[in-house]
Amino acid sequence: MSAEREQKERVVAEIGETFTNVASVILADFRGVDVETVTAIRRDFRQAGMQYRVLKNTLVKIAVKDNPKLAPMATLLKGPTALMWSEESPSAVAKLALKHARAVEKFTIKGGFFDGEVLDVAGVDRLSKMPGKPELQASLLMTFMAAPTDLVRLLAAGPTNFLYVLAARERALGG
Repeated sequence: MSAEREQKERVVAEIGETFTNVASVILADFRGVDVETVTAIRRDFRQAGMQYRVLKNTLVKIAVKDNPKLAPMATLLKGPTALMWSEESPSAVAKLALKHARAVEKFTIKGGFFDGEVLDVAGVDRLSKMPGKPELQASLLMTFMAAPTDLVRLLAAGPTNFLYVLAARERALGG
């Protein structure tokens, strides 16, 4: 087996393994974008804890074809394709990709993949508006805190109301 074929098989295995854990994948066409800009985009994704890679479409198609959940993504693999993904937040990768698509004229979103569904550009936009992991964690924490907070308020209300009754009675007796 040639070294080139071994390398391709290694890349296919890596892609297949990586994409089983992704929260979402966004695909973009970067034709005409200069190297300096692509490097800056890649750096932004890396700093945000996400991935930005340009992979051969044929290798990605091979990697996802046996996974029924990921296979529909192959329809977006035409022409030069940059793949961006996150294993943490599905919306964060969409937000960052759309930010760059608005800022760089030739960087265009092809679509995306989330929760077993292929997304068009409008779907990627909707995905970007979903709450991120920190927002969901804060919401969950507030939900957990609501019951104990209400209990403390309820327990404090009895003695407080009793004090109000005593104060009203005292005023009524003229004291």
